[in-house]
Amino acid sequence: MKVSDILRLKGGTLYTASPDDNLQDAVEAMARLDIGSLVIMEHGDLVGMLTFREIIQCLAENKGVLGTRTVRKVMDEFPMSCTPETSLDQVRPMMLSRHTRYMPVMDNRMLMGVISFYDVAKAVVDSQNFENKMLKAYIRDWPKEDDVDADGADGADPAPPAKG
Repeated sequence: MKVSDILRLKGGTLYTASPDDNLQDAVEAMARLDIGSLVIMEHGDLVGMLTFREIIQCLAENKGVLGTRTVRKVMDEFPMSCTPETSLDQVRPMMLSRHTRYMPVMDNRMLMGVISFYDVAKAVVDSQNFENKMLKAYIRDWPKEDDVDADGADGADPAPPAKG
């Protein structure tokens, strides 16, 4: 399975902010939209990610006050990204290695979407559930002994005659 499969199911809604936006405004937008991250774009380039992790860290360092800070002051300036063609087998260790919950999906310089750790986990579970169903259906359709041919053969090679 590839990242493009997840994006196809999620739809194409993109949420971005500028690094010079007021942090309070960005937080309010995240709350209003019920999202956990904003992709930070400047002049058409990915320059950062703002997630609840950076916001909580800022609040902790400043005794609960965001003040007049800009997004640039708290964003992750070096976010990992992937492409639509990246396989989930590659994405999972990438996200785990840096405890990344949100990853921008880029096609060259174009933002295609954001996948979350939840999206990846759900895709893996859905894939395993589908495979499990297929295996159970295959086992359920296994020929029974009553389905053996009239001559006693079940289509398999006959057993060699017994010596004796």
